[in-house]
Amino acid sequence: MRRRKRDPQEILPPPVRIVAIVVLAVLVLIPLAYTLLLSVTPDAEVGTGSLIPSQWAFGNYIQMWSTVSLAQGLGNSLIVSGIASVIAVILAVGAAYILTRFTFRGRLSYLYSLVGLQTVPNVMLLLPLFVLFASTQAAIHIRLVGTYPAVIITYLTFALPFATWLLVSYLGSIPVDLEEAALVDGATRLQTLRLIIVPLALPGLVVALVFAFLTGWNDVLFASVLTSTETRTLAVQLQAFSSAQEGGALPLYGQLMGAAVVSALPVVILYMAFQRYLVGGLTAGGVKG
Repeated sequence: MRRRKRDPQEILPPPVRIVAIVVLAVLVLIPLAYTLLLSVTPDAEVGTGSLIPSQWAFGNYIQMWSTVSLAQGLGNSLIVSGIASVIAVILAVGAAYILTRFTFRGRLSYLYSLVGLQTVPNVMLLLPLFVLFASTQAAIHIRLVGTYPAVIITYLTFALPFATWLLVSYLGSIPVDLEEAALVDGATRLQTLRLIIVPLALPGLVVALVFAFLTGWNDVLFASVLTSTETRTLAVQLQAFSSAQEGGALPLYGQLMGAAVVSALPVVILYMAFQRYLVGGLTAGGVKG
């Protein structure tokens, strides 16, 4: 007799499950709500400890654009993170296809190296990468430090191994019979990858794209060293603005919180736009037979 597969949600009784969901939601939503509240609170009232301001300072969302140079940082972050994530996914799907469909010497070593790279602290790579870019630009007489390519290559260093490992596990679950049927019909390997594998692996590609995008969007360490005034990302702009408020006569905490809210909006929009694919990519991991 075949045993019925047990639903994971049945492990906890319904009341306990509801309480756990409510507690988790409160822990997540309270900091977000407090950030939104501070963003419309006058700066003079931020340090008083009152939850509800005496008057709403919606002007913080207008003034912050000139105070923080928010538009420039937002545009730079979108350019750098967007290009790096797209390149990472394109290279990762090709590498994952080769690793899952062909057997060659060094294949397992390469797979293990992808996992090993995730254990290296990012801060240990800061100096080697900076020296590499500085030496390269001195040799070819082309400026690299402070430009978009240097930051994009740096983010690819971290996003590409993770995206490749993620897509290896995803492409490995796609039946090979579909490709063999296309090859018999005269399709090339590249056509098979583009017309069959990529559509089937779309949820996994979206997951890899989002995580690669977050790698660059949330970075402060490398961007603060490898960017210039013209290419400074949003995270670095916010860090510089936050540091400038220390010791000031009247810290502009309202504008800082408003800038933090605006900086989170692209990520929220990205998650909402690809929510269906994210859920499918994180839970399914393949096609159903």
